Amino acid sequence: MNGQIIFSDDEIFLKKLVNEDFLTSLISSDDKTLQSKFIERADDKRREFFSNRIYIRGLIEFSNYCKNDCFYCGIRKSSKIARYRLTKDEIMETCSEAYSAGIRTFVLQSGEDLFFSKEKIVDLVSSLKNEFPGSALTLSIGEKPKDEYKAYKIAGADRFLLRHETINKEHYEKLHPISMSFENRLRSLKDLKDLGFQVGSGFMVGSPWQTARNLAEDLRFLRLIQPHMVGIGPFIPQKLSPFKDFPPGSADLTVFLIALIRLLIPDALIPSTTALETMNRREEGIKAGANVIMINISPDKARGKYIIYDGKPRSVLSVSDELEKIDGKLAKAGFSMSLDIGDSPRVL
Repeated sequence: MNGQIIFSDDEIFLKKLVNEDFLTSLISSDDKTLQSKFIERADDKRREFFSNRIYIRGLIEFSNYCKNDCFYCGIRKSSKIARYRLTKDEIMETCSEAYSAGIRTFVLQSGEDLFFSKEKIVDLVSSLKNEFPGSALTLSIGEKPKDEYKAYKIAGADRFLLRHETINKEHYEKLHPISMSFENRLRSLKDLKDLGFQVGSGFMVGSPWQTARNLAEDLRFLRLIQPHMVGIGPFIPQKLSPFKDFPPGSADLTVFLIALIRLLIPDALIPSTTALETMNRREEGIKAGANVIMINISPDKARGKYIIYDGKPRSVLSVSDELEKIDGKLAKAGFSMSLDIGDSPRVL
């Protein structure tokens, strides 16, 4: 396979890379030398668009209630866990501390919690945007009707994260209960793009019944819809979920797929995710083409309760101390921490 790849010509290289059969064979290969060449090329491509900057996002997990019963998730409706919701005041206070420390992008994430109505989210979004000027606000709260997404956008939300999980309908239905719709997930992503959000999508690596062909299909789908952000991470089983006995996904493959995504969507914002950090591989994700790190700034009462998978890292540092720690690690690896809002180059 190595001799068939022309790395020096972008057009020829990309034409080959978007071929589904080629992607499938590439993902199936255990040729570490070849993978290293792709990772080096992805690192170059990331630097071409973003120099050595790594953007920091402040993540607030504000509710672990969820109406859904996804088979892989620890906060699924059926899980017998301690539930919590942060109040508006708690969220505002959390953002205030992070804002004072220099963070300018907040990511509000929750299960699909029906307590947080359209009106509550709109009020929260508008309050945050008014209180913290010059900040960017990302929502990650699941599938909603288009009119709700529109209301969030009007209120000031800038970005929305919604993983497609898998573009293979049969595979999607193995990961989710019958009450959830593959078509509705795709409809939601289209609505978000149509409304002008910076949209993030992505998938788990190594989820049950996933094949190399599935992953190739996912990469081609991402190339097609051109999301502004792409988040992937290894599947990590959660002990309360129906998938508790399945093996975890491969960190090596996740790192390699980050590189492929960087090459397929060169201007994407790609986090080296918390799931990858769980396997102590976050820095490798950065070196393979990722350019975003999310730090959990949730208050103490919430940390340790948003258990979507087992072994999730839990820092006890203050936001300022966490930033100092990350800054030092990135500098040592040749990168520069950026607290700018870090919009997609496509919206500048």
